[in-house]
Amino acid sequence: MTDKDAGTPRIFLIRHGETEWSKSGQYTGKTDIPLTAHGEEQVTSTARIMYGSGRLIDPAKVAKVWLSPRKRAVRTYQLLSGQTEGYEITESLAEWDYGEYEGIKTDEIRAKRKSHDLDKDRAWDIWTDGCEGGESPAEVTARIDSLITKIKELQAPHMKDSEPKDVVLVAHGHLTRAFAKRWLGYELSFPLSLMMEPGGVAVLSYQHHSMDEPALLLGIGFPVQR
Repeated sequence: MTDKDAGTPRIFLIRHGETEWSKSGQYTGKTDIPLTAHGEEQVTSTARIMYGSGRLIDPAKVAKVWLSPRKRAVRTYQLLSGQTEGYEITESLAEWDYGEYEGIKTDEIRAKRKSHDLDKDRAWDIWTDGCEGGESPAEVTARIDSLITKIKELQAPHMKDSEPKDVVLVAHGHLTRAFAKRWLGYELSFPLSLMMEPGGVAVLSYQHHSMDEPALLLGIGFPVQR
């Protein structure tokens, strides 16, 4: 981000650090498992580089922090910021409810669906098909959109001023990618391939200081250290 654009509000979208199930590829929705030791290290490494006064995520510029209710997300924010308060928990950032697919892997999900006489013409795709006994793309979209509305209401009055206006969100693998799609105005089924590493940070913002031009910051210029 250039100095010229420094006043534009940003959304820092963060995925929690590694868990045993994210490492193994098991779908982890409502199961509330902790970060691994390596997952904690991932987050503290991110914090050293990106979080703090004069860094990319400057707490003096943050107006609001929303977290998924899962302890892996809460712990991630606590490690990132060193704070145990000052955030709001919201179900809008909970991971996709995988229903019958909780704790299993993609190939097992596809075999399970075949046994239920589904997906005769193509392979299962969560972005289009959702999860048996869990959430549909429309349900995930609705709760993400409700949070996006709150974020825009918070940031709209401060598009060019110097007041704190940045937002921090901590969520999960599928949810962070779904959020980015919705921020850009795409349906979840839109074939936009996004990746989010455990402990990773994505940055969303607006073009031209305009609420009507939400954008993904594809490349980030880090603050000048003086």
